[in-house]
Amino acid sequence: MENQVETKKILLVNQLKELETISQYLEELAGGWDLSVPFTMKLTLALEEAFTNIVNYGFQDDESHEIALVFEKQNNRLFISLIDDGIPYDPTLTTDPDINLSAEERKIGGLGIFLIRKMMDKVSYQRIGKNNVLKMEKTITPN
Repeated sequence: MENQVETKKILLVNQLKELETISQYLEELAGGWDLSVPFTMKLTLALEEAFTNIVNYGFQDDESHEIALVFEKQNNRLFISLIDDGIPYDPTLTTDPDINLSAEERKIGGLGIFLIRKMMDKVSYQRIGKNNVLKMEKTITPN
């Protein structure tokens, strides 16, 4: 069917133990949406990087915060949104690290969003009300 849209959503808390939940959820999603293993591995890495950054740097308190992960499949495109109520931060404004430098010479930070940009077709950010919304898009590659 043309333009059939399927949406899935999972709610997480701002704790690194949720990385396992993300991985398991992606495995289930991959099975249901017939996503290839290499494609799913890229998604998992990109989402783990983004989620880890949110948990480690997004909140200025020790309270529990909800992070929504929304997947939308439309034909051969996958749209992913990570939504959190952390401090405003646009990771797309960071400059790419100089990967030609050694790890010791390179300044700390920026490698995660660099990897996300390399694995996804498009990465964008919006601040909507009190929420950060990180959006990622990827064309679904066949098995």
